[in-house]
This record gives sequence, structure tokens and C-alpha cells, in this order.
Amino acid sequence: MFRELSISEIKEKFQNKELNPIDIAKECISRYEKLDPTYKSWVCFDKDVLLTEAKNSNKKIVDGKPLRSLEGIPIGVKDIFNTADYPTQMGSPLWKGFTPGNDARVVYNLKNAGGVIAGKTVTAEFAVHALNETQNPHDCALTPGTSSSGSAVAVSLGMVPVSIGTQTAGSIVRPASFCGVYGCKPSFGLIPRTASLKTTDSLDTIGFFTAHSEDLKTVFDVCRVHGPNFPISYQALKDMDRQVKPNARPWKVAFVKTHTWEQAPEYAKQALNDFVNRASNFSNIEIFDVELPSDMERCHAVHETIYSKSLSYYFSDEYKKNELVSPVMNHLIEAGLDIAVQDYHDALTNQNKLINIMDQFLQEYDIMISLSTLGEAPLREKEELPDPALMWTLTHLPVVSAPVFTSPDNKPFGLQISARKYNDILLFRFIDYLRSVNLIPQGCHPKPEL
Repeated sequence: MFRELSISEIKEKFQNKELNPIDIAKECISRYEKLDPTYKSWVCFDKDVLLTEAKNSNKKIVDGKPLRSLEGIPIGVKDIFNTADYPTQMGSPLWKGFTPGNDARVVYNLKNAGGVIAGKTVTAEFAVHALNETQNPHDCALTPGTSSSGSAVAVSLGMVPVSIGTQTAGSIVRPASFCGVYGCKPSFGLIPRTASLKTTDSLDTIGFFTAHSEDLKTVFDVCRVHGPNFPISYQALKDMDRQVKPNARPWKVAFVKTHTWEQAPEYAKQALNDFVNRASNFSNIEIFDVELPSDMERCHAVHETIYSKSLSYYFSDEYKKNELVSPVMNHLIEAGLDIAVQDYHDALTNQNKLINIMDQFLQEYDIMISLSTLGEAPLREKEELPDPALMWTLTHLPVVSAPVFTSPDNKPFGLQISARKYNDILLFRFIDYLRSVNLIPQGCHPKPEL
């Protein structure tokens, strides 16, 4: 039912009495009961909580109260955010059954906007790399992406129109690419991290998945910080010289291959080149095939140092019970313990240099495009190769992975669209333009009949 509808279309049907939040909740429950035994995207799902909150939302509509931004919309929450109605277990047996008793700030914002929390989606252990039970909806032999995979799969299968996740390397972009949905990682710091799992101070970023491109800005505006108490982002987001392209000129788009390009399969390279050629036919788009500053080739090494050292610090207590920690996580913690504190500080200094390099680079362009991942999802047992997603996390850029491409085996992979730090609204405006000229789809990659 709601799989084909954007949030604005659902709300319009609420107003016209063609649908109500209880209908949407029942559809969510039906798809959960039908599909989750196979695809395992939820770790907690309580239909009674969902129906109760949907009835409360419906009463507001019946009473004639104004519709809030996410009125009656079911939402999945990655199981690393505190939730008052559900446990928060972080994909680890060490935290099984933990009930925090409060909502993370972003969950509060979603509920305050009328969103209905359907449950907690599966996360990789501590939002790191160890693949959990969630299955890729396009092929169970392939990885769904790690960390935020449960959130991506729940949206891909039409169980919820929106879910939230996190990205410290590529944990929103990769699942979005592999599962064929829209994934957004906003500029670093724009969505508050209060009462969510911390892994890495300078990298952890909260984002979200949607079934429809036009819902991206709606969810962003609900989740993000607002007002002059956040002076840097406040000034940037209300600066129309940054957030609006002048009508007198076309969109200036930087096409970057990055140092990961040579590892991409030919079909992925061809897909992105074909997209560039199609986009170049539009008079309102000017594409520049450009090289990134050479310092950007250090991104993966800098990220690895910061990431591993931070994990060894924040999970030192869990490491004392390492028999209950996955081999992947134990390896990362051990690698971090071997990193000298000075090397960690040097990596943070290098990260700040790279942030400044990309900020200067993107002052010449409105938008930057690259591959989201190096093609379709790999087999579950294969390690994912380095891709551009991590680079834009390290440099704090806002990105959207759009379900644009299809492999020769008809599996999805994404186009990654990014902009200068804090130019998130400009990014959404460009996506709206791409949708208006049919260069990106309105909704998810078509799924097999389920």
C-alpha cells in the first residue's frame, strides 16, 4: 500500500480520508509478519506499540489537529539508539535485554514530528563490521551491507517508509547501494548524537534511509539541529548564496573517480560514465571530469588509524569479555591497542587537513558525484573493497546514495551525490532537479516479487 507513496502523498490521503495511520500500521505489520522470518531486518518489533501509537496519531487527525511532518509514519530505528519502548542491545550478547528507559534525541525528534516507532532494526555488533543475520532482499547469498543493514532492508521490503542508521565509514551508503534504497548521511554533526552508541568522535554520523527521494529533505529537517544555538550550521544552512544555485547558470557538477576507481568492475565504471553522458545532455547541468587533490589518497589509511584507536578506547570493558565479542571486533580493538597515542593525534590532524581540502575543492562546484560502492553487493563471506563512501565520511560531507544503477545480474548499486559541508539543502535541491528530469528514480530499485 504505502510502498508506492511518498510521505507527502500519504499525508494527503490522510487529509482526504482515503487512508489513516492505523491502515499504514497494519500494512507495516502485515509485511513484517510475511517477510521478516526470511530477511531478518528487525531485532525488536512490537505490533501493539505500533498500533497504539498509530491510534493516537489517528485521533489527532480525527480531532482536526494540524498534520505534523511525519504524522502516522512508521519508522525503523537502528538498535544502537536509546528507545523508551524497546531494548537497546547494539547487536551484542553483552547488552542483551538492556532497556535504557529514554529516547535518543533523534528518536525524540522523530516522535515529536508524529513519527511512529515500529521497532529496532538489526545492526552489526556495536555498529562495526561483523555481519549479522539480515539478508539482502535481492539475493540472500549477497551481503546487505554491514552496520545499518537492518534499517536499509526494512525500507527496501516496504515494511517502513523511513528508518534511521549511522555511518562511521560507509554504513549508510553501502546498505543503501546494495539494497536499492535512498540513503542519506548528512554533514557531520547536523543530527544530534545524544543517547546513541559512540564509536568514533570525529566520524560517527547519524543518517537515514527512505523509499522515495522526495522524502529526504522532510526527514532531514525533522532530525537535524535548528536555531542559533548551533551557530556554524545555522549560518550555513540559512545562507542562500550557499544553498541556492543561481538561475543564470547550470549546475556545476564535479565527476570524481577517486583512487578506488581501478578496483571497480567494468560494468560499474561504464554505468557511471553513461550517467555522466546522459546528464551532460541537459543544458542545466555542466559536468567537470576532475582529479581530487592527491592528499585524498590518504583517506583510508587516516580513517583506519582513527577508527581502530577509538574502538580500542570505547570498548575496553567489552574487550575484557572478548569471548563474547566477534573475531572482527576483537581484531580491530587489538589493532587499535597497538597504535601509539601520537599516531592517533597525527591522524586527527590529517583528518582536519583533508576536511579543509575538500571544503576548498567544493567551493568551485555545487555538487560532486562518484560511485556509492564498487558495483553490486559482494557475497556475504567476501570482504567489501574500499570505496568512496568512507572518504566523504572522513571529510564530513553530506551525501545521498541514489538507487540509479543495475549490474548485469540485475542487482542494484548506487550513485553517490555529495556537496560541500553544510550545503545539505543545496544537495537536496539538486536531487529534486535530477528527479524532475528523470535522471534518478522516485522510489526504490524494483524488488523481486515477494
